[in-house]
Amino acid sequence: MVGNLYIIEKARLDDLIRLLREDGCRVVGPTIRDGAIVFDEIASAEQLPRGWTDVQEAGHYRLERRTDDAYFGYVVGPYSCKRYLFPPRQRLFSITRNGRPLSGFDVDVTSASPPRIAFLGVRACDLAALEIQDRVFNAEYADPYYRDVRRSAVLIAVNCSEPGGTCFCSSMQTGPRCTRLFDLALTELPAAFAAEAGTERGRALLERLSPQPADRNVQHLVELMLESAAEHMGRALDTRELPEILLQNPEHPHWNRVAERCLACANCTLSCPTCFCSNVEDSTDLGGSRAERWRSWGSCFTLEFSYHTGGFSRSSVRARYRQWLTHKLAGWHEQFGMSGCVGCGRCITWCPVGIDVTKEATTIADDVRRADVAERGARERSR
Repeated sequence: MVGNLYIIEKARLDDLIRLLREDGCRVVGPTIRDGAIVFDEIASAEQLPRGWTDVQEAGHYRLERRTDDAYFGYVVGPYSCKRYLFPPRQRLFSITRNGRPLSGFDVDVTSASPPRIAFLGVRACDLAALEIQDRVFNAEYADPYYRDVRRSAVLIAVNCSEPGGTCFCSSMQTGPRCTRLFDLALTELPAAFAAEAGTERGRALLERLSPQPADRNVQHLVELMLESAAEHMGRALDTRELPEILLQNPEHPHWNRVAERCLACANCTLSCPTCFCSNVEDSTDLGGSRAERWRSWGSCFTLEFSYHTGGFSRSSVRARYRQWLTHKLAGWHEQFGMSGCVGCGRCITWCPVGIDVTKEATTIADDVRRADVAERGARERSR
């Protein structure tokens, strides 16, 4: 059954959620809150954003009614799986005076038991982001909390058939088709779901939903839907030689033009599913008997992030934006062997001034490419 395509009725979606909850999972899926489609804990299919879609552009996000009752007729909201695997704020340990003469302190490194989470509605770009986060938090020196939640997590993915205005996952080779990491991948059709198991765990779950083998017509329809989605992305990014171009042009004048618009608000890094920077804060009670250490999300856009003995290494907004974009699209290749961008478009949508990472990188790259062509032409004419 793994790797083959099956059909399950839409009415079985509620059964899927129920089965996951019966298996001890906390089901986290898309739901509407505060005018956006966000990941949150759900108990039934009634909480899904059925019949809603999101309209996204640079600095713009709005919900609109669809003309059908699709459950997953949207793209991505501001949250990703990162919020649950790498919490925005987390206690690392506490120290308490115990009054004993020899030891003096009790150190508590225990945290709340990691929940078993079933993620419902994960898109291909976010699966690619998980793969990146695995290299950060689940490698040789694993983060215990991330490792435990990730190990037990169930991933129910959904293939994208309608990309959004800021999507460019096809440029980054991360979507719209889910190709790895998922336990079960769904493609929403008008009257049913096409389902594919990616693991034995997904196969066992699919069997409990009484699926029917998909015929060739359904398989062909799914292929056409995903091919059409790949051809109709809202954005595109030419990644040819892009890492080298960005790394070799730190003084390009376009960095100044972007800095004039950037607010250094860190929205892009907070909504990004791959950014992993954090701060560590220590606090004590007024009596001096207890201290705690907390980890919270950080951002390379804050001035304090680059502080070291002697001052700040990136004191200007220009330097901080350049650091983020160059690390994301270039330095990440040296660090992890892959791009740090998965083409989800969140940084474009949730930037309050509408800075578009695809346009900024393309402006620099095209300018450098034109200069190279002109230089080669001049050399040939001089021969």
